[in-house]
Amino acid sequence: MTDHSQPTAPAEPTGRIVLLTTSHRVAPGVLSWPAWQILHAADRVLCADPGHPQLPYLREAGVAVEHAAPDAHALVEACAGGRTVVVLPGGEGDRRLTDGLARLAGSGRVSMPDLELLPGSYDLPGARLLDLVQVMDRVRRECPWTSRQTHRGLAKYAIEEAYELVEAIEDGDREELREELGDVLLQVVFHARIAEEGLPDGAEAEDGDEEDAGEAALGAFSIDDVAGALVEKLIHRHPHVFGDAEAETPEDVHAHWQRTKAVEKRRESVTDGIPVGQPGLALAAKLAGRARAGAVAVELPRGEGIGYELLELAARAEAEGVDPETALRAAARVYRDAIRAAEGLGAPAR
Repeated sequence: MTDHSQPTAPAEPTGRIVLLTTSHRVAPGVLSWPAWQILHAADRVLCADPGHPQLPYLREAGVAVEHAAPDAHALVEACAGGRTVVVLPGGEGDRRLTDGLARLAGSGRVSMPDLELLPGSYDLPGARLLDLVQVMDRVRRECPWTSRQTHRGLAKYAIEEAYELVEAIEDGDREELREELGDVLLQVVFHARIAEEGLPDGAEAEDGDEEDAGEAALGAFSIDDVAGALVEKLIHRHPHVFGDAEAETPEDVHAHWQRTKAVEKRRESVTDGIPVGQPGLALAAKLAGRARAGAVAVELPRGEGIGYELLELAARAEAEGVDPETALRAAARVYRDAIRAAEGLGAPAR
C-alpha cells in the first residue's frame, strides 16, 4: 500500500530562557565565565530594574541590555525560533515571572523553551557576615534602644551570652549551640559598630558638634579593623601553617603560641594579661598554669579558710590537666538533678 500522507514539518525550535542571578555580596561586574559567555551569546538581555548594579559593567563590556519586564507569555514568545533570552532579576528575584512560567509549563498547552537558572556570582564562605554588618548598621541608626547603647552598658550581656554558649556546649544541643554562637557574634559586631563612632565610653550616640566628633573619631575603629587584626594575629601565631616553622604535635603548637605571645606582649610577669574578674576557680587555675609554664618557683600561699583550700584544689586540677571550673559545673549539674529527683521531678528540659 502506498503511503500518501504528507511529511510532518519539523517543530519550530522553542529557544531558551536563562535567569541570570547575582549575589549582592559580590562586587558588581564580577561574574562567572559561563555568565559572560551567555550574556555575549544571547539574542536579547532583559532587565526590569534600570538601577540594577550590574548594568554599567555589562554595557561597558559591550552587552546590550533592554529595560523590559515581560510577563511569562511574552517571554516565551520572545524565544520563538530558537532564540536565547537572558533575564536579570532584581535582588529579590521576580516571583511574578517565575510563577507565570511555572503555570505555563504545567498547563501542557504551550511548547516551553528550555528554562535555566544560571548563578552569575556565588557567595564566598562568610558572605552572610556582610549582611550582619549591614543589618547591625541600620539597627544602630534607627532603633531607639540600640542607638543609645554603650560599651559599658552592654558588658553584662557579653558575660551572659558567653555563659549561655558554654551551657549549650555542655548540653550537646547543636541547635542551641548555633543560636548561642550567633548571640556571641552579635556582641562582637555590636561593640565594633559602637566603636566605629569613636564615642567616649558612656557617651550616647547622638549628633554633636563637628569638632568634638572629629576628636572622638580619632579613636574609632570598625569591624574590619577587628577582623584584620585577628587575621594578622592568627597568621603570626601559626608559623607552622603560614611560615617555615614545623609543629608535629599540639605541644609544639602551644610552644610556638607562647613564644610568639611573649614577644608580642612583652610582659614583665607571667601573670600579666590574666583577667582577675573571671570566676575564682578559673582564675586560680590560670595563675597556677602560668606559673608552671613559666617555671616560676613559688609555693602556694597557705592560710585559714575555704579560699586557700579551693586554691590548692584548683592548682592541683590544672597540674593534672583538668579545668576545675568545668569539673565543678559538671558536678553541680549532677547535684541539681539529684535535688530535682528528691523533689519528685525529672531532669530539666534540654
